[in-house]
Amino acid sequence: MADHLPNSLDEAEVRARWGGFAWTSENAAQVRVVIGRYPPGRQQSAILPLLDLAQRQVGAETNTQGWLPIPVIEYVARALDMPFMRAYEVATFYTMFNLAPVGRYHVQVCGTTPCLLAGSDDVFAACAAKGLKKGATTPDGLFTLTEVECLGACANAPMVQINDDNYEDLTFDGTAAILDALARGETPKPGPQVDRQTSAPIGGPTTLRHMMEKQA
Repeated sequence: MADHLPNSLDEAEVRARWGGFAWTSENAAQVRVVIGRYPPGRQQSAILPLLDLAQRQVGAETNTQGWLPIPVIEYVARALDMPFMRAYEVATFYTMFNLAPVGRYHVQVCGTTPCLLAGSDDVFAACAAKGLKKGATTPDGLFTLTEVECLGACANAPMVQINDDNYEDLTFDGTAAILDALARGETPKPGPQVDRQTSAPIGGPTTLRHMMEKQA
């Protein structure tokens, strides 16, 4: 079972667990590289990559996708010599940062109009059939389901982002197969789940085919 706190976070428990957060030696080296990309005095520009790095370290320690406890955000702010609230504003603005514990796989289903029209209801139905509920983590700590706005793959709708990977052109069965594979510890093929290259037409080009024949 994943090491995660319940949805109602207790501040004392969070501080007891994460008050001693510190970079691993590998991440400390990466922090120096990231900060070194910016001119002296402008190290606060590194807040986005450092929050991401911190979230990933929390994820590695808890066997989840990771999240940002308040003490961890405070730690990153101190590393950049910036007020905590400035760092917190960034963490709360970008949805890539999780402000509460999530599961090993954060399943973010796009419910915006193109995906809705293309069948995102089937994606949600497949998630529900596997025991996933919106805004909740499964009892085994494996999956957290979130409905999100446009993820920028409208041509391949419906789609879902799971941790760092997109899965596109989904159906009920295709979604269920991906969740089953993840539950078995496998890594499903990301990207389109049909016969297309990135966002190209399904089955290959539909125009200027003679040019493709010449290249072949």
